[in-house]
Order: sequence, then C-alpha cells, then structure tokens
Amino acid sequence: MNLTHLDENQRPKMVDVSDKEDTTRIAVASGSIEMSQDAFDAIVSEKTKKGPVLQTAVIAAIMGAKETSRLIPMCHPLALSGINCDVEELPELPGFKLTVTAKLTGQTGVEMEALTGTSIGLLTIYDMVKAIDKGMIIHNVQLESKSGGKSGDFKR
Repeated sequence: MNLTHLDENQRPKMVDVSDKEDTTRIAVASGSIEMSQDAFDAIVSEKTKKGPVLQTAVIAAIMGAKETSRLIPMCHPLALSGINCDVEELPELPGFKLTVTAKLTGQTGVEMEALTGTSIGLLTIYDMVKAIDKGMIIHNVQLESKSGGKSGDFKR
C-alpha cells in the first residue's frame, strides 16, 4: 500500500485533491477525560477559579477544529460549514465525554478536524482544573464515524 503523503521519491507532500469531486463530508470524533471526584464536582457546580470549564472547552474544540491545518502538517486548510460539540457528564467515571462533529462540502474529509477539536477540547478541560487534579487521564480519542468522499462511510 502506498502512503498518499509521500511522493515517488519518498518525500513528504500534501495530497493534491484538485481532481476530487465536491461532496458533503461529515466526521464525528469523541474522547473522554477521567478525573477526581473533587475536580468533577467543581466543574459541574461551576466553582472553578478559571470560569465555566465546559463552555470554554466547547469553544476550544471549535477553535481546534478550525486550526487543524496549522497544527497537522499535511492537512488542507478547509472552509468548514459546521462544527458541533456535545459534552456528556460521566458521573460513574467521574469525568466527561466530548463529541465533535465537523462538516463541509468539499474535496477532502474532515476526520482530522473532528479529532483535533476533540483533543483540544479535552486538553482545555485538563488545563482549567489541573490545580485540583493533575492526575486526570484523557483517553479513547477516536473517530466514531465519517461519511462522504471516495473511501465511503465508516462507523465504529
């Protein structure tokens, strides 16, 4: 199997997508963060010193998705048509699950944007409550589904 980010001389390149057809592309990624009960309670009760953690994490996730091409070298700059974020409380962990959906109509997929948004959102939660719990664990950052494009649909 040939890697698309390498040219015939095995040098890195950004894939040329100019011949690809515009299609609607949607990707959903998720991840979770596990933390102490004290950190979880502080977030839920909005009693952290740095402000509203979950709202800030959603904004960070959106920003992360939009900035993906600046962070991941071979990603194309994309005109995303929509980014949606959902945060679910997981009291049994305790922690939170963040799900990011990225959408566009274009020539390349949005999996990396959804994954980057998820990662940045979770890192923002960590940053905002690390004074309470430095032992938080971010895990299971993964692509849940994607649709559109030549490679077809994927669902975990």
